[in-house]
Amino acid sequence: MVEGVAQMNKLLTKTVPERVKKAARTAMEKGADEVVDMMRSLAPVSADGSHGKAPGTLRNSIGWTYGKAPKGSRVIAKSDPATGDAVITIYAGNSEAFYAAFLEFGTVKMAQHPYFFPSWRSLRTRVRSRITREISKAIKASSQE
Repeated sequence: MVEGVAQMNKLLTKTVPERVKKAARTAMEKGADEVVDMMRSLAPVSADGSHGKAPGTLRNSIGWTYGKAPKGSRVIAKSDPATGDAVITIYAGNSEAFYAAFLEFGTVKMAQHPYFFPSWRSLRTRVRSRITREISKAIKASSQE
């Protein structure tokens, strides 16, 4: 008979998942904050406002949330809802800043000014690595108890 099986099962079913979820959630939130900060810094801000809106309307519409994005937003990244865990959604635009995609991709009459996807592409490896690293730390900490 193998010793410690009951202790290992207890560890795997209760302690590790809670710690892992907490570590993953914290890392996801930090990553989302970084991506949103970069998007906001790259988002164009016209001196007179875009489409008659106040300057910074687009920049202020960029954010992240758990679950679904606000109505009218364009989603950049969303964690897998099939896992049953927390879903973080990064978005830009709303009813005030409906032109978010027009600026990102351009139109027939307007050149593109990418701010959305370049931010994600630039930071996604770092964000994913942080999540993996924090999960590994949580598992190691649980196994050493």
